[in-house]
Amino acid sequence: MTGEERATGRNEHVPGADDRAPGADDRAAGADDRAATSAQASVDGRRVLDALLELQDLDTAISQLEHRKAALPERQELARVAAALQDVEARVSQVETSRAVLVERQRALESEIAAATARREVLEQRMYAARGTPARELQAMDDEIRHLRERQDQMEDADLEVMVALEPLDAERAALEAENAALGTESAQLRGALRDAEAEIDAELSVQRVARAAAANAVPEDLRSRYDALRARLGGTGAARLVGNRCSGCHLELPSMEVDRIRHLPPGTVVTCEQCGRILVPTSPSPAGSSSADASPSGSSSEGSSSED
Repeated sequence: MTGEERATGRNEHVPGADDRAPGADDRAAGADDRAATSAQASVDGRRVLDALLELQDLDTAISQLEHRKAALPERQELARVAAALQDVEARVSQVETSRAVLVERQRALESEIAAATARREVLEQRMYAARGTPARELQAMDDEIRHLRERQDQMEDADLEVMVALEPLDAERAALEAENAALGTESAQLRGALRDAEAEIDAELSVQRVARAAAANAVPEDLRSRYDALRARLGGTGAARLVGNRCSGCHLELPSMEVDRIRHLPPGTVVTCEQCGRILVPTSPSPAGSSSADASPSGSSSEGSSSED
């Protein structure tokens, strides 16, 4: 070794950490990329299922609002008032029919009374003015006047009976007209209240439907179609939460082994409840365990996606 080499001691190669196999850095970088991609896929899958649950919650809220709108107490009260109005109108019709018969009878009697009165007055005037009229003719006129008076008395008695019969019908008609007016006022008030209540619910529905459209856009079309079909078939609930061991859709408990299998699937894996067939989304057992249970469950593998029902 030369003196210069001994002085510097820097030409001697000492193996160390900087000596790496060719391509080692590339392999490490690739592993990091794969890990980041896997983590991102897990996050994206979880977001899809969260969006699906949000879609279900919004659909449930919309259905509840629509049911509330259909079952508004003002609507039921309005139906009651409408039925009462129909009943009043039917009773008025009956009263008017009965009254029309009596009124027609009264009109005929009054016409006959007027005719008899006019005839009697004519005969009486002829008798008072008669001079030199034969007794037989005067007797005939007197008999007819007496008969007309008797007939007039009978018709006036019948007319009085008709008037007596009309009194309760007129009173009932007046009462029904008052009831009809009161019901009409109540109906108008209820229609106004119903319009206000419906407008309030419609405003809520508008907000919920806008939110639903946004949530639906975050769910892939194939999954959304599957959800919609399940929802139509299963009473409005196509996706349910797995809370503990229980499906929130059918409220039945799943076997512990099945629950454990589901909870260890990669986040975003679509599974269904073996009891009811709804899409089942596991929830975190507790806030502290949410990251381990939902974001990167231990022991998960890519084979878990085969459990999609």
